[in-house]
Amino acid sequence: MNEGEETKTTAVGTVEEVLPNSLFRVRLSPSEEGGEGELVLAYLAGKMRLHRIRVLMGDQVDMVLDPYGGRARIVRRLT
Repeated sequence: MNEGEETKTTAVGTVEEVLPNSLFRVRLSPSEEGGEGELVLAYLAGKMRLHRIRVLMGDQVDMVLDPYGGRARIVRRLT
């Protein structure tokens, strides 16, 4: 791995709320400890906007988490 390269953390979540400007409130899948997943603010990746892939409330999505926390980029719609 190169020095400047960062590792990308991915997660799966469920869309809880649809907000304006392609923003979504997504609940992360619960961890193995049995607790409820936390809510993050997510936005659509460029390829999803380009191909006009729609994301609706209740969809499961694959996301790349921001290393600083609080935000995520939706890269794939699973269901």
